[in-house]
Amino acid sequence: MIVKKLIEKIEGEATLDFSFANNSIDDVTIQFSMYRGIEEILVGKSPYDALVITPRVCGICNHAHLLAAVGALEDGYTNAGMDLKLSSKALAIREFTLSCELIQNHMKWFYLTILPQLESLLKEQSGENHALKASYLSSTITKALAIFAGQWPHSSYAVPGGVTCDPTYVDVMQAQSLIEEAIRFVEQMLLGVSLEHYLSMKKLSDLHEIGGDFGRVLHLMGMHEMAEMGYSHDRFIVFGESRLFSAGKSLATTVSKVDARYVEETRQEGSVAKGVRYKQKLYETGPLARAMVAKEPMVKELHKRYKDSLLTRVFARVHEVALLLKSSQEILANLSLDEPSCTLEKRAHAHSFKGVGIVEAARGSLIHKIEVKEGVIAHYEIIVPTQWNLSNGTKEEKGVATQAMIGAHTTQEASFIFRSFDVCSVCTTQ
Repeated sequence: MIVKKLIEKIEGEATLDFSFANNSIDDVTIQFSMYRGIEEILVGKSPYDALVITPRVCGICNHAHLLAAVGALEDGYTNAGMDLKLSSKALAIREFTLSCELIQNHMKWFYLTILPQLESLLKEQSGENHALKASYLSSTITKALAIFAGQWPHSSYAVPGGVTCDPTYVDVMQAQSLIEEAIRFVEQMLLGVSLEHYLSMKKLSDLHEIGGDFGRVLHLMGMHEMAEMGYSHDRFIVFGESRLFSAGKSLATTVSKVDARYVEETRQEGSVAKGVRYKQKLYETGPLARAMVAKEPMVKELHKRYKDSLLTRVFARVHEVALLLKSSQEILANLSLDEPSCTLEKRAHAHSFKGVGIVEAARGSLIHKIEVKEGVIAHYEIIVPTQWNLSNGTKEEKGVATQAMIGAHTTQEASFIFRSFDVCSVCTTQ
């Protein structure tokens, strides 16, 4: 039996074709039908136009696209022989603003998708206003981002050589106040314990101390055996680097290096979305991958017992919020305001070059590749996290999300597993 289901509320739309055998799903085909052609639009444009156009790929992770684009330009300038070194101030501001975007994305996913969908699936309605909670936290953290980026979404404050903002001590104090406000919300509503106490947890038995909305989700998932579903290939990959994230791939207990030159896009039948592989293999990217490569203690403990299950995947994403909030506090506390915001002379530019920019977006590794000839873009390529997770795979190997959905007993159950990857249709079909 084949069942077709339209999946909405995923930043765009996708269609899942489910195949059933013996009362469970034995195959899934993921299809995207919308295509906008951002890569083609960029051809013939000035390289600096990428800083304005690529953030329009997505209304959720637009800041990540900006930073990947500016990273591609900076890499290209360096490859062309220009001396380009960013100040620690500029690097710190970029990392802070990206962290803010990740936090608001994770919390919208949790409160607007995972929690209400879980309650609906299990018929365990709480009566809570999840949308209000999502709005409160995301608006709080976005205000902190906008102090440096000027606006959100679609800011263009990052430029080759640094950033265009020049924050004052008052700006930093305002950002610190907003981060503290976000932490209070997380402690009172999400975790039910202090952030410090939560981050001190090291054993699985400590998870019973978690309260709030996160504790409720963990309890519901545990009660309904969701630690025993959603398994995929148990392979993870990360290309971006920061104070929290390390590049690498994780297979079982082994973490090894990666090289973006071995990333290969693939065409998929019946879908405008492209798949992507690394050395001919499929990998999961995103918060769980980042935790596995960085060997985050609590996620590793959970993975040791439940592998790459639905429960582990959901836990890793919410856990990353706590890590990002703590890191954001540290960034602001150590920001060197006396350093230059931008180190590249305004007239300095290269006419022909190739460059690659990589950042960790909310959903995983985001890669921008640019080729410039005679001052204009000759080729632009964007590889997004959803391509990694939602590739339909090959005859020999199912895609990451497809493999996770196989074995589910209903389309509702499979759709919930699908959403655990935080699907982004518009990024995938840009």
